[in-house]
Amino acid sequence: MTATDLQRFSVGGTRKTVLIANDDGIFSPGIKALALALARVAEVRVVAPDVEQSAVGHGITIRRPLRFRHTASAGFGDSVPAYRVDGTPADCVVLGVHLLGLPDMVVSGINLGPNMGHDLTHSGTVAAAIEGLAFGVPSIALSQVSSEGGEYDFTAGADYAARLVQHVLNTKLPPRTLLNVNFPAGELKGARVTRLSDHRYEDTLVRRQDPDGKDYYWVAGTIRADEVGDDTDYGAVMGGYASITPVRLELTAQDLLGSLADTLPDAGQQAGTQL
Repeated sequence: MTATDLQRFSVGGTRKTVLIANDDGIFSPGIKALALALARVAEVRVVAPDVEQSAVGHGITIRRPLRFRHTASAGFGDSVPAYRVDGTPADCVVLGVHLLGLPDMVVSGINLGPNMGHDLTHSGTVAAAIEGLAFGVPSIALSQVSSEGGEYDFTAGADYAARLVQHVLNTKLPPRTLLNVNFPAGELKGARVTRLSDHRYEDTLVRRQDPDGKDYYWVAGTIRADEVGDDTDYGAVMGGYASITPVRLELTAQDLLGSLADTLPDAGQQAGTQL
């Protein structure tokens, strides 16, 4: 079924519609702050994982059935219906679109912690936005940096998210392009359009033993970023600004198509020369 075959997300009236997902789970304070803020500018439906699904990437569940349950206890109020799914963030968007209808926009977040640079390759928050693009609707991923003490204040970020969503609903985005947004801890000085930095986790492997003396492993890591210029997501956020990075899903290395074709080994019947 294509996006054009799907019934529209209909709520009556003329307000635009937004499907909200995340990877921290339906009970996360970040998604609650986002949903309540966006309800001021659009009709909102929440579909989120029933448990945390951080760093699962763009996984889709195909080997078992999924459950889709209305969840009043998540505390979004009567004006924002909320549903939980026992699957990935991308699963949530798939079920939300097929069961509730095609929205005007998909918004994912607000994530507990940043999603900058290389984080985008494994982020469940960004994956939900990518799945929105698969249905042909504008999509935004939102993440929040914590204070040094590990506390989160979503007030400024959620307020700005509402204004940004309203702007994109009115102006649209180019095809196959999403906005990846990160909010700093503390005061929000403004917003900058940025490029992705090299923000990344340098993995380490911690080996331990269980009570039976058998090895098990933890994948740990240290955050590192060498590109800290003001034009990067990392530099902007560390400077107190929201970073807004347009991300285009065009994975083909267009510049290599010609040269690679000219240098490939022969795959025809004459191939077989031994090295």
